[in-house]
Amino acid sequence: MLAVLAVVVGLGLLVWSADRFVEGSASTARYFGMPPLLVGMVIVGMGTSAPEMTVSVLAAYQGSPGIALGNAYGSNITNIALIIGITALISPIVVHSQIVRKELPILIVVTLLAAWQLWDGDISRMDAVVLLLVFLALMAWTIWQGMRAKRDLLGQEIVSELSEHAMPIRHALMWTLIGLIMLIISSRLLVWGAVDLAQSLGVSDMIIGLTIVAVGTSLPELASSVIAARKGEHDIALGNIIGSNLFNTLAVVGLAGVIHPMAVEADVFSRDILVMTALTLLLFAMAYGFGKRASGIGRGYGGLLLLCYLGYSSYLILNAF
Repeated sequence: MLAVLAVVVGLGLLVWSADRFVEGSASTARYFGMPPLLVGMVIVGMGTSAPEMTVSVLAAYQGSPGIALGNAYGSNITNIALIIGITALISPIVVHSQIVRKELPILIVVTLLAAWQLWDGDISRMDAVVLLLVFLALMAWTIWQGMRAKRDLLGQEIVSELSEHAMPIRHALMWTLIGLIMLIISSRLLVWGAVDLAQSLGVSDMIIGLTIVAVGTSLPELASSVIAARKGEHDIALGNIIGSNLFNTLAVVGLAGVIHPMAVEADVFSRDILVMTALTLLLFAMAYGFGKRASGIGRGYGGLLLLCYLGYSSYLILNAF
């Protein structure tokens, strides 16, 4: 019961602190003159992945690589199948931004890189360094592309969001610091509870990472994507997910692997990486449209993605015991 309570409280604090951190850091960045497009791509994109990063880094540091890896890949699967599925059911997603459309093919390449690295059954420190270098190169390219664009809907939507939630600089700095501290505290609580829960249930910590932890750390993406879609800010809804998955695959796994190289179970490649790759390709097809159809993700596609998530989760649970 104590482990369950730790997981529930840890997840609640994690979501709250991530939201405070994103709001504070985004307002601070705009106060010091960062262009709105970069605020959206860097601060908001990385900020919504802060729960995955802190949980996976702490899990790797404490010797629980299964939670670290399961959290990253499980969050990617959750982001596409559950979050985009729910978001599209609430409000069909129309793809506008050229920045977002360019990032989808990159997400496919990065996903294939992850699959290739897992082929030999482990994530070595060198593999992790490669992931981090690719992440840094990708961030530099994205920033360069964003600064070249004269007009982008994602940047306009970020300006609108920041105007609605304007705050004085001292409040922005305060919430950034409080959010960061609470992220670390809640992550430690969540990792402890998750490991203890896995041991109590007699299942691997990888399964706990792929399910409970992955869904919990993806709650900020769910909230921000649903709210953005309901406001008609479709590029934020889809951009959050693409940016989060890139960050999880490259930065989260990279940081965890540098701290603690990981031996990977065979099922991770044949099951989880396969599902993650298939969902990424499906998202690409949906976002670009088939034939002459308009580009977008409608309610039918949303229902299909949700069914994929339910099927995957059911398979995990039924084979865990």
